[in-house]
Amino acid sequence: KAGLVYSDVLTTVSPRYAEEIQTKEYGCGMEGVLGARRDDLVGIVNGIDPEEWNPETDPDLAARFSAKKPEGKAACKAGLQKENRFKVDSRIPLAGIITRLADQKGLDILAPAVEGFMKRGVQLVLLGTGEEKYHQLFQELAKRYPTQLGAHILFDAKMAKRIYAGSDIFLMPSRYEPCGLGQLISFRFGTVPLVRETGGLADTVHDFDPKTGKGTGFVFKDYDTSVLLKTLDRALAAFRDEKAWSKLVKNVMKCDFSWASSSK
Repeated sequence: KAGLVYSDVLTTVSPRYAEEIQTKEYGCGMEGVLGARRDDLVGIVNGIDPEEWNPETDPDLAARFSAKKPEGKAACKAGLQKENRFKVDSRIPLAGIITRLADQKGLDILAPAVEGFMKRGVQLVLLGTGEEKYHQLFQELAKRYPTQLGAHILFDAKMAKRIYAGSDIFLMPSRYEPCGLGQLISFRFGTVPLVRETGGLADTVHDFDPKTGKGTGFVFKDYDTSVLLKTLDRALAAFRDEKAWSKLVKNVMKCDFSWASSSK
């Protein structure tokens, strides 16, 4: 609190989160002092190192690709499908999630939605560790749906890259998210984020409109399993429209969330 009171300027990792922490829901008891300093509080979106996350040069991927030469992404998807013993088929939508397995990350609305993903024919790859209840739940679900769900309860940096590169959709249904790096990394790999409108996710992912071709992902507001599934349905409708999906992938790969951009 002394730091917040006596600093010249206060900063956090996204403009939306700077607003949210001035409310009781997100302020953790500091909302009063943050509200009093609102004129000195600024949100600057986090950045990523575009060379560390570069599908054009990454040696850990099944194939290299870029916005201008996107063909290699199909090989990355096929590789991820093989690795998880899924049917190898480019027409089957593949969703990835790399996260801490905790309620904050939206696992409490994602877990009940998994059956809905399976019924819709989606392949789902999960990577992460966290609360024991989610370790058990996803391991059980993977046994129940071995041809559609890969649950990797560990941290593996190279596998994370393979998931970013091989997925069509990247899931971040967070309850709150100060900035989030997953969606910024997924942009680099031409993978479309499906996110909840909170914190930095609200600042960086803009809802796709198939009529105008504008947008960089699929965004929902209400923290609810049924709303998550409705948003998935919108994403799947776009995925089935080859022209719309190709436009969306180009949109996301044009995004620049490097530190060079943020630091300006």
